[in-house]
Amino acid sequence: LVQTALTVVVLAIVAVLVGWRIHEGVGKMFAAFGLLLLLGYACATLLARHRHPVATAYVVVAAVLVYFGAGYPYGPVLFTCAVAVFAAIVAGHRRAAWGAAAVLWAGHVLVMHWLYRWLPPPGDHAGGWIGETALAAWALVVLAASELLRTRREQWARERRERAAAEARRRDEERLRIARELHDVLAHSLSVVNVQAGVGLALLDSDPEQARTALATIKTASKEALGEVRQVLDTLRTPGDAPRTPAPGLDRLPELAEQAAGAGLRVDTRTEGASYRLPPGADLAAFRVVQEALTNVVRHSGSRTASVLIRYLPDALELRVDDAGPPTGEEAGGSGNGLTGMRERAAALGGRVEAGPREDGGFRVRVTLPVKGPAHP
Repeated sequence: LVQTALTVVVLAIVAVLVGWRIHEGVGKMFAAFGLLLLLGYACATLLARHRHPVATAYVVVAAVLVYFGAGYPYGPVLFTCAVAVFAAIVAGHRRAAWGAAAVLWAGHVLVMHWLYRWLPPPGDHAGGWIGETALAAWALVVLAASELLRTRREQWARERRERAAAEARRRDEERLRIARELHDVLAHSLSVVNVQAGVGLALLDSDPEQARTALATIKTASKEALGEVRQVLDTLRTPGDAPRTPAPGLDRLPELAEQAAGAGLRVDTRTEGASYRLPPGADLAAFRVVQEALTNVVRHSGSRTASVLIRYLPDALELRVDDAGPPTGEEAGGSGNGLTGMRERAAALGGRVEAGPREDGGFRVRVTLPVKGPAHP
């Protein structure tokens, strides 16, 4: 639609400003041929400039050269060449566009300085080189403006692609974050539920009261897991909505220890150094790392005790989770991505994770998270 409208505008300009000059200098039949040549051939060809930019540029240049060779008067006829060359350059056919401009100038020189003897009107004389210089300057201005716009359009297209790629990366990172959060929440809570379900089944006949306690622990753990899953999935709601609950942090370690106690694991927590408020990302990562480490103890270790050391350093937070072991060697039913998730969380913040067996048969997880500019030391 825009292409057709622009062509109609060009057609109107050429018809109004050139048509009357043709009628002044030549006969009516010859004038009709000039208008047909210019309007029906050159201007109509511009309709195809986006589909066939190279062919359009050379056809329009040829039509204009025939127009000049027929002895018709000058006017805004060169505007048709400018539109055709401009379309070719913007479409990326730079050499073809420059070649069409060179053909236009060379053809004009040929007509004005050699072929004029055999072309109408009779008794014509050679043109001056000032006009040729002006035509060359005009062509260079059109070409330069077209090149500038082509460069700008390529830059805009590149920026749009970069924005789209950045948006895709953000979506992928958000999906990875949500998957990691769901893994951590469900792995820990379902481990507690699994252990307590086993306790309840084992004690259902011999110790109903203890079985009742195990069922109550299952209810509490599943309720908290549902709440955390709902909080994670809140990020999928309409952008701009505030989360219903704050993200968990190290301040919820007592709850984590209580959940682990419900699964039969006693957790001893120690803190070294002057505590300070962590950035939200580091606080959440620290909580999830401890949660995953305790989940692994419940799943894979024969020990029923674990120790958590939180060391506040001036520029980093160090976490250490130990269990006395030994490993049970039984299939725990997990995904096997716990340590991988820890490393991804730490790497996202520029930290590192060291995990492996101890010499005494236990297992240790040490995590270091850099902290820049802690608030309220």
